[in-house]
Amino acid sequence: MHWTPASVPGWAPTELEIGELLASGRANALAETPYTEWYENSLRFPGSSVSQHHADVHAGRPYAEFGDLFQAGLNAWDPEDWARRFRAAGARYVVLVSKHHDGFCLWPTGVANPQRRGWNTSRDVVGELAEAVRGQGLRFGLYYSGGLDWTFNDHPIGRPSDLLAAVPTGGYGDYADAHVRELVDRYRPDLLWGDIAWPGNRRRLAELIGHYRSLVPDGVVNDRFMPHSVLSGALTSRPAAALIDRGATWMAKRDRGIVPPKPTIYDTRSPEYAIFDDTRHGAWECVRGIDRSFGFNQNSDDSHFIGRDELLWSVCDIVAKGGNLLLNVGPRGVDAQIPDAQLTRLDWLADFLGPDGDADGVRGTRPWIAPGGRCDDTDVRYWVDRGAVVAAVRAGSASGATTLDGLRPTAATKAELLGGGQAQVAEHAGRLRVTWSGAAERPVTLLRIHAATAAP
Repeated sequence: MHWTPASVPGWAPTELEIGELLASGRANALAETPYTEWYENSLRFPGSSVSQHHADVHAGRPYAEFGDLFQAGLNAWDPEDWARRFRAAGARYVVLVSKHHDGFCLWPTGVANPQRRGWNTSRDVVGELAEAVRGQGLRFGLYYSGGLDWTFNDHPIGRPSDLLAAVPTGGYGDYADAHVRELVDRYRPDLLWGDIAWPGNRRRLAELIGHYRSLVPDGVVNDRFMPHSVLSGALTSRPAAALIDRGATWMAKRDRGIVPPKPTIYDTRSPEYAIFDDTRHGAWECVRGIDRSFGFNQNSDDSHFIGRDELLWSVCDIVAKGGNLLLNVGPRGVDAQIPDAQLTRLDWLADFLGPDGDADGVRGTRPWIAPGGRCDDTDVRYWVDRGAVVAAVRAGSASGATTLDGLRPTAATKAELLGGGQAQVAEHAGRLRVTWSGAAERPVTLLRIHAATAAP
């Protein structure tokens, strides 16, 4: 959940997704990022779309004033309602952005910002949401932007190499360390989610993560706590900066999104808007927004939001490749409400997964020997659920049939249509043929296959 003062103006260009933007190789591409939570950075580029919008709509209002408006919007906030909605959508865990790059803290921190007085909520947003989420039986994680804080370093970020120059130095490392220790001590997050980099060396980072693990032994750390000292030498080298920019463009084209470099300390990988072609055997989660932004974007129309078919198929594709989908929700800042277009997507997930899902065949599963492919001109994905193979057939319907090229039937093979209905099996050219009827009308048909073998 990205919910910052930037969600008060809530505006960003929508021309390109982040992967397309970085792959374009255009100069100062990040000035036109579709991420609304980068609003303050985009304002530093006089010719950017955000700067023009801000001048037209907000008449040059200082960004810091959005903090007061954000706090006023909290009067309408109901964390219990949010937690119920997340559980109904089938979520297993919730990660809240406690501080993004603008430095605004969503808890009444005792570590005051020396650059911008009172730059935090007086209401304990982190604590209230943690209690509500855990009350619904879900895990609770916290994101903290360690690599960037624009109240300490306002270097304009237009290119990927600018990210290195924008990581604050000096006393910021102690400030960020104290913040994360405070979050860990107070809220015991089940997942600790960093971003961009970490403003210290490997020893200090190891001490911090060690403190976290001592209090939350089963806690999970993502892969974005990159010690800044590892890359800081590139700051003084123009050729190195150019190499970083070219490398970022190449990786965006290859991965169709952002895949962070592998750091020294991590438990799980967190590719962003990336699409993998094969199974990943380490823990990972695909991170993406419901539209092209993470924070609320009033500039998004229906064409910019993920559609029902794409959303449900994305869940199946990620599960087949061994990952989780970490789907972002971006509430409005003016009234603390989740927009209707986003609630609609949560409802689609609720219909597909349900809140408990002990028998849904999707969650708590493991990859099969292959993630799937094309069968009868239809996409199919495979995974394993309690010893059976689940086949997810795209473009599902109330009745249909497909030959599962990855499976071969045996005398004991049977198929179960998840979500209701009947399924029958047969052999077709040495492969498993499944026919079904009476299914719910969904974009994906889920079949649990018992006692089949892998086809050669």
